[in-house]
Amino acid sequence: MRVRRPLSIAVGSAAMAAAVAGSTSAAAGGAGAVAATATVAISPAAVHVRQATAAPPSTAYCEAHYQIACYEPAQVQAAYNLSPLTAKGITGKGQTIVIVDSYGSPTVRHDLSVFDKRFHLPDPPSLRVIQPAGRVPKYRPTSNREGWAGETALDVEWAHAMAPGANILVVATPTSENEGTTGFPAIVRAEKYVIDHHLGGVISQSFSATEQTFPSKKSLLNLRGAYWDAAKKGVTVLAASGDSGAADVKFNETTYYLHPVTSWPDSDPLVTGVGGTQLRQSAKGAWHSVVWNDTYNVPTQQFIFGDKGPNPLAGGGGKSVIFSRPKYQNSVAGVTGAARGVPDISMSGACNGAVDMYQSFKGQPAGWYPTCGTSESTPLFAGVVALADQVAGHPLGLINPALYKMSAMGAAAGIVDVTKGNNTVSFPQGGKVHSVTGFRARPGYDLASGVGTINAARFVPELAHLAG
Repeated sequence: MRVRRPLSIAVGSAAMAAAVAGSTSAAAGGAGAVAATATVAISPAAVHVRQATAAPPSTAYCEAHYQIACYEPAQVQAAYNLSPLTAKGITGKGQTIVIVDSYGSPTVRHDLSVFDKRFHLPDPPSLRVIQPAGRVPKYRPTSNREGWAGETALDVEWAHAMAPGANILVVATPTSENEGTTGFPAIVRAEKYVIDHHLGGVISQSFSATEQTFPSKKSLLNLRGAYWDAAKKGVTVLAASGDSGAADVKFNETTYYLHPVTSWPDSDPLVTGVGGTQLRQSAKGAWHSVVWNDTYNVPTQQFIFGDKGPNPLAGGGGKSVIFSRPKYQNSVAGVTGAARGVPDISMSGACNGAVDMYQSFKGQPAGWYPTCGTSESTPLFAGVVALADQVAGHPLGLINPALYKMSAMGAAAGIVDVTKGNNTVSFPQGGKVHSVTGFRARPGYDLASGVGTINAARFVPELAHLAG
């Protein structure tokens, strides 16, 4: 299983001389008190088990063998109604999607080529890998490197599936679980390099850390330099909302908070937080979405964890304890209160509804894996943003104000309201089972699905219009 593979980050101000300090006031509460020299674990949000198949498993195969659904690109493209855009030549042409991952993958080019050939997708016009924050150490098959390599494969393959005409730029950082000060600051430096050199219009980040694990509010705000830079220079930044529902882990990465928490950077007002939904197809072929929550689904728990559960397995969402409500969320103040609420929008991320991905790096069997999590949701939405960038003729920058305007417009703007499900989770801890009560979907904005999900044929041109 790949879940929460750590990338330790240091939050000392000395390592962040180039960062722009934040100025957002905090809502009630604050970051947890831990040693000022501590590292904070940033983890990829992809989940899969080490059970490869020689061919991509079909939905019928997954349902028969794993008792879960799994999907191929054509199914996900249909679920989000991409074909009217494709027919008009809207494929992300001329745009570049930036995938940021620790280390990257040594086999990403080969893996994407296999993925494309199997699903009859064109190769991207360009697939580049850069290391602007320093040389990545030689690949060795450790759990940390395998986790990030698999994350990279998922991000690249599924961003490409949504926007096959876009360029892909993989930004690999030379971070290590044990290096501390070269962790997240290296990501900030790498992203600032991409932004300052105008290398892409949308940045996809499939990692997060619980807000309370930072030593202080200031230590987190000092890491926002790349996001301020992106907002000033018209680059859209996305981040996954996490896979533990309303809960998340403490600094030790094993003990869960017993009350609702959120993670960063998805909670940052300068970032679009992407949550998770479960795609379902009716007997007549129609697709619809509910909030992703596999915590209490026994077949899914057995497939992922090897037991009946419950273990947290749901899209993250809730209220920030670091950031106050941004102006663009004033229309949903009745839901968020004085705090920044996340997610902003959601895409497919359920494990019962996983997507097929291919990988071939050493350490795990080469082949096809059903994979899930908000690490799926985020590159999916990055592809959608690239489509809108093409329509607008330029990158859109911070899209959150437009998303909330579109939410008020509803289906006419391509917003598909998600009104069923919740992100409440349960887990064994300290000798008993605890539950963290999360948030329910409701008409309009909610803290389980954001403004909802999308009908791309309407959403893409409207986003290009309002954000452009």
